[in-house]
Amino acid sequence: MKADINEFLEALKVRTPGEREFHQAVQEVIESIWDVYQKNPRYQKAKILERIVEPERTIIFRVPWVDDRGEVQVNRGYRVEFNSAIGPYKGGLRFHPTVTLSVLKFLGFEQTFKNSLTTLPMGGGKGGSDFSPKGKSDNEIMHFCQSFMTELSRHIGPNTDVPAGDIGVGGREIGFLFGQYKRIRNEFTGVLTGKGLGWGGSLIRPEATGFGAVYFVQHMLANLGKEIEGKTFSVSGFGNVAWGAILKINELGGKVVTISGPDGYIYDANGISGEKVDYMLELRASNNDVVEPYAKEFGAQFIPGKKPWECPVDIAMPCACENEVNLEDAKMLVSNGCFLVAETSNMGCTAEAVEYLTEAITYAPGKAVNAGGVAVSGLEMSQNSIRMNWPREEVDMYLHRIMKDIHDTCVRYGKKGNKVNYVVGANVGGFVKVADAMLAQGIV
Repeated sequence: MKADINEFLEALKVRTPGEREFHQAVQEVIESIWDVYQKNPRYQKAKILERIVEPERTIIFRVPWVDDRGEVQVNRGYRVEFNSAIGPYKGGLRFHPTVTLSVLKFLGFEQTFKNSLTTLPMGGGKGGSDFSPKGKSDNEIMHFCQSFMTELSRHIGPNTDVPAGDIGVGGREIGFLFGQYKRIRNEFTGVLTGKGLGWGGSLIRPEATGFGAVYFVQHMLANLGKEIEGKTFSVSGFGNVAWGAILKINELGGKVVTISGPDGYIYDANGISGEKVDYMLELRASNNDVVEPYAKEFGAQFIPGKKPWECPVDIAMPCACENEVNLEDAKMLVSNGCFLVAETSNMGCTAEAVEYLTEAITYAPGKAVNAGGVAVSGLEMSQNSIRMNWPREEVDMYLHRIMKDIHDTCVRYGKKGNKVNYVVGANVGGFVKVADAMLAQGIV
């Protein structure tokens, strides 16, 4: 079996040279679903695997804009429309210098299965630019967003492709993008999610990824006969995802002792709660991307240049970026008593770390854990379609139900004996729904 997988992956690498992140994402899925694929001759005959790793459409375009000094700047824009078998393409836009085609293909590929798991009718896509909003004026960001959307508007629509925010794309950027789309197309539609509450947005969208991740952890713990109350958590990052997770952990009786940034991490033995959580948002809004001021403000420890995985905790939730937990980090977590890792960032653990954690403790991948964000984006699409806004409690109820359904899917496809392999469960559960839809629609 391994030889066949390696042959498939080698052929993919030859066809897509240099796309390291994409290859890593494909390998994780392929290794999980290979047996299911081999046992289904219809999948093989229709070349489902060969088709599912190839985006339906990849759009690359120039984004020229003028800065505040009157100088012309040029960035590169992307939209990878990966798979629309179960609904319109759905996935975020990322504005960051690290954005490449490989990164967006990995994210779009993951998004396809994540969206499938939500039970909502959404396909997978991802996009963005190597533009960085950091250090730019509002006027410069508006000019960039308008230029970006002038091209992107040709390829998206409420029934075709519905982008959202991601790293570097928050409420301000979504507003500028939506305004330009409306101006060009002369229509007010639910073409973007993450909009402001006064013009089509949904309640709890900013908190949704973090809330959903904690709901998923709640179900993982219940499966182990445990609960969140009294548990200590290590969280990385200090943006919306970490913020939402910390709010919900506190509400359910847990204690978060770490946050992190590019400069290092904070260890707060007293727990990050109350005004400390609000201060996280102030730090993020300052655009400095550092967490050291938290230590000075609240008398906590600041450990420069390191990640928070060396701290003894019960549960770890990586919330920052891809591959933030390597094998050494994973071993450190386990040796310090961590018994559960819920990957809240996209592909937050390296392949070696995933393999180790899956064997050593209870681990779940990002495509299952962090699906709450896109789930509420899907709920925003539904509200836009019927021209209604649901109250906070109703959106939260739907989110909780969706995360339970995702957990049930993971258990259904990943349980072996007394243990659940959440990687297998998430990948097989997401794959089967997409593959069956592709079969039903013919060779397209």
